[in-house]
Amino acid sequence: MARKISRRDFLKLASGTSLFGLGVLASGCASEQKDEGGDGWMPDQYQGRGDFPAHLKGRVAISPKNPSIMRDDEKCILCGQCIEACHNVIGVHGYYPLPLKDETACIGCGQCTMWCPTGAIHERPAEDQVEAALADDSKFVVVQTAPATKVSLGEEFGMAPGSIVGGKQVAALRALGFDAVFDTCMSADMTIMEEASEALVRLTQKKDELPHFTSCCPGWVRFCELFYPDLMKHLSTCKSPAAMMGATVKTYYAEKKGLDPKDIVTVSIMPCTAKKGEALRKELGHDEMQDVDYVLTTRELARLLKKKGIDFANLGEEGYDSILGESSGAGRIFGATGGVAEASVRSLYYFATHQAPPADLLEWKAVRGLTSVKEAQANVPGVGTVSVAVVSGMASGRKVLDAIRAGQGGRWQFIEFMACPGGCIGGGGQPKSQFASSEDMRQKRIAALYQEDRGAKKRASHENPEIQTLYKEFYGQPLGERAEKYLHTSFVDQSEKIFDAETQHAPNTPPKAPMAKSATA
Repeated sequence: MARKISRRDFLKLASGTSLFGLGVLASGCASEQKDEGGDGWMPDQYQGRGDFPAHLKGRVAISPKNPSIMRDDEKCILCGQCIEACHNVIGVHGYYPLPLKDETACIGCGQCTMWCPTGAIHERPAEDQVEAALADDSKFVVVQTAPATKVSLGEEFGMAPGSIVGGKQVAALRALGFDAVFDTCMSADMTIMEEASEALVRLTQKKDELPHFTSCCPGWVRFCELFYPDLMKHLSTCKSPAAMMGATVKTYYAEKKGLDPKDIVTVSIMPCTAKKGEALRKELGHDEMQDVDYVLTTRELARLLKKKGIDFANLGEEGYDSILGESSGAGRIFGATGGVAEASVRSLYYFATHQAPPADLLEWKAVRGLTSVKEAQANVPGVGTVSVAVVSGMASGRKVLDAIRAGQGGRWQFIEFMACPGGCIGGGGQPKSQFASSEDMRQKRIAALYQEDRGAKKRASHENPEIQTLYKEFYGQPLGERAEKYLHTSFVDQSEKIFDAETQHAPNTPPKAPMAKSATA
């Protein structure tokens, strides 16, 4: 039997050879480090040849109780790429004091999983739980698919980045045995009905709550709760599209189908590891039931399909179930940075004017693209000029949030935040078929989402006939009593878990040498 080699022995062995200088670390080198928008950030080891002796930089701290990600210590080589991603892209590592207080600082975004070269850090798996639910005949197991998964899942089966595989994905999920397959793009339309209405109220009546922050990204929400709790009043109270779908399935859909909500198991296919933590939030449920029971990342779904021997590439295309399966073009662009802002303004314009949004708001170029901070303006009759910022990557988000803290927030009325560079298409649960920062890969995924938008029969969320029926039959009106109960949530100041009271909002700049202070727990 071959002797199992430890990480320490491996590093001693490798440091005496040219193994890494000639191999993995020499591949993918870049001439300069780029901003997390645009061409994307790349770790230090890819800036040059990567010759040994290795620079052992440590690793980010990951709690054993972390609901989103976990680490296999035997695979960790202390390369420090997780530290660099967490610090340079996400703005978490190095922005909190050591030693850790009550909780490990993590927003669950999973960008460290994308850059871990050995696969030591990965999502906390849920395939076994989902398989068990599917095998339980007493349960009615439903699944929803996020927009970003439709343009990335194919990469796990040899297809090009940006391949639109939504129909194949539906067929694959039915082959796995799910009782109903829903489209998260539909609940994204639901989110816009609530969020655009909420933003309009703030713009016209509650201006002290401006700028309005989006809340559909769970990594960003936790970031705000940890580091900027004093700004939580600006967060939209809307649940994420995934949570809205789960709540609607266990209420409206259960009633329509004559099902006991407690017999329904809701599964989400997401590009995001932070969604795993979001599903456990006690604020996202009702009547002792969680809105979402299990979350599978895009990668996990691919593994499950391969395990079951499903030939994904050769599947035909199937449509989503009716009732909760129709979406507008606006709902489909949620997976791209700028998509939530663009979708919101389309319906906000209609709610304010009762007129269709102009053509330039259906092709709002100013909020599109991979730049980490974008700014744009929309003229809405009766409201005035709405100044919008779009942020992806929380390291960049810090700059915007610090400006607001400094009293400069008046330049914006609406801000979209996404934790991951490029938005959900670059989420921590996506395929690792190319470098995580690859601009070409992210651009192709985004282009596919906008192709879906342009091809949609309806381009704005309020035009979706299923949305109109849903509100007529169940929710009444946006921000109404039933909508507030099931589609809105609250937030919790988490800062005391990592900061002492006297330094709660102080650490807003990174230490001069973040690597030297890396946590290795």
